[in-house]
Amino acid sequence: MEIPGKLVVRTYAPARRWITLAILLLLAGLALYVMFELGRYKAGYDAIQAAAQRDGLQQHIERLEREQRELRVQLAAGDQTRVGEGRERAEVARTIGELQAQVARDRQEIEFYRGLVAQPGQAADDAVQVQQFRIASVPGNEQRYALRFNLSRQQHPEEAISGTIVISIDGARDGAADTVELAALTGGKNELAFNFRYFAAIEQPVTLPQDFKPERVTIEVRPGRKGMAPYRQTFVWNADSS
Repeated sequence: MEIPGKLVVRTYAPARRWITLAILLLLAGLALYVMFELGRYKAGYDAIQAAAQRDGLQQHIERLEREQRELRVQLAAGDQTRVGEGRERAEVARTIGELQAQVARDRQEIEFYRGLVAQPGQAADDAVQVQQFRIASVPGNEQRYALRFNLSRQQHPEEAISGTIVISIDGARDGAADTVELAALTGGKNELAFNFRYFAAIEQPVTLPQDFKPERVTIEVRPGRKGMAPYRQTFVWNADSS
């Protein structure tokens, strides 16, 4: 009869082996962390102080962000204020321009009504009047203009009247007062002739010198009839676009 060999019983527990390995790895990681913290402590690093510094820096960042938001709000309000002020300045400039234009028109009207009054020594029924005076700019030439006005009489329109007109423009040249006569404005004419019964429409082109700034236009009407005194009227220079 054969005798059986020895029976060997071995336990096999893989789960226990993995658990043991995990515990060993955890202990090794903990040991490494303790060694790391110990090294930082020996080097002068304080985790509690670092955490407090981080909290302080975070609070500082939040405060700066709040200030930045407030500054953005103030900047937006400032932009709106500047836009409003710009509109107000534009409105004021437009109003000033309108008032200046109205003043110029009023001055011309005053000069016109002054022209209705006879000059000293001249009978009212014989007065030759300058009416509806205008200055029109000529396109293509900044120094060229057209002087337009009418001559009329209050009384005795059935009788023709003749004479001459002398025109001069007062202004400034090189910072000094200066007067440009008709000959310099037209290239040779010293005076203009007129002959009318009821009224006459006059249009005289003139060319200003390059360095001359006009301010006033003086028109002198010299009737050819004996006993009639010359008539002079001055207008403020206010050119209209033609």
